[in-house]
Amino acid sequence: MFKNLEGQRIPDVTFRTRRDHEWVDVSSADIFAGKSVIVFSLPGAFTPTCSSSHVPRYNQLVPQFEALGIDDVICVSVNDAFVMNEWQRAQKADRVSFLPDGNGEFTDAMGLLVGKEDLGFGRRSWRYSMLVRDGVVEKMFIEPEEPGDPFQVSDADTMLAYLDPAAEFPYDVAVFAREGCEFCVRAKGMLRDAGIEFEELVLNEDYTDRTLRAVSTNTTYPQVFVNGKLIGGSDDLAEWLAERAQARAA
Repeated sequence: MFKNLEGQRIPDVTFRTRRDHEWVDVSSADIFAGKSVIVFSLPGAFTPTCSSSHVPRYNQLVPQFEALGIDDVICVSVNDAFVMNEWQRAQKADRVSFLPDGNGEFTDAMGLLVGKEDLGFGRRSWRYSMLVRDGVVEKMFIEPEEPGDPFQVSDADTMLAYLDPAAEFPYDVAVFAREGCEFCVRAKGMLRDAGIEFEELVLNEDYTDRTLRAVSTNTTYPQVFVNGKLIGGSDDLAEWLAERAQARAA
């Protein structure tokens, strides 16, 4: 059984990182001393669950973590610095710090280095997350010791709920737009004014009209989706935002 290290100090190791094409040694003290830090560790860069769920959600929730006093959110994996840097670029995860534990020294000292030889991975980290304040582990979420790669408790939502049980989670918003569309500009402006992040998909660059017909019976622009629900065009969005403002004021 993995040992929960809550109340104990972080292992003192040196991480070999690459910055601006130079080797930079970073110590545990450099990372954790005097700071509140969230760490999430995972089996490997470019692997499915890590790339599709673990990293993206932490990256999305960094503003919420920062509002609660978190100084840094760090992704650790037993991979070398070159791989971790390329993975961060591929993930477009510019809000999360990627920390290579190339030799597995940190993970081993945490008691969470496991054998993945059956997958050809060698020794890797078990999936977990933790909150560290001034070098001391305050809270750990270690995935259950089950076959495969469980992903149940080390996710970003669980960490946010621990920090603030009443935390408001951000909306997932997508805007299907096209170039030269004044209503698209209006919709994006309203979302920005409301402080709501969104992803913009541009016609014939990110999708085709066939894609839009597949997800909506409306074929005018823009088409705005929030948390999987079609809101509609810019007028529909204005109405939705007004209702949201009234509900928040109540």
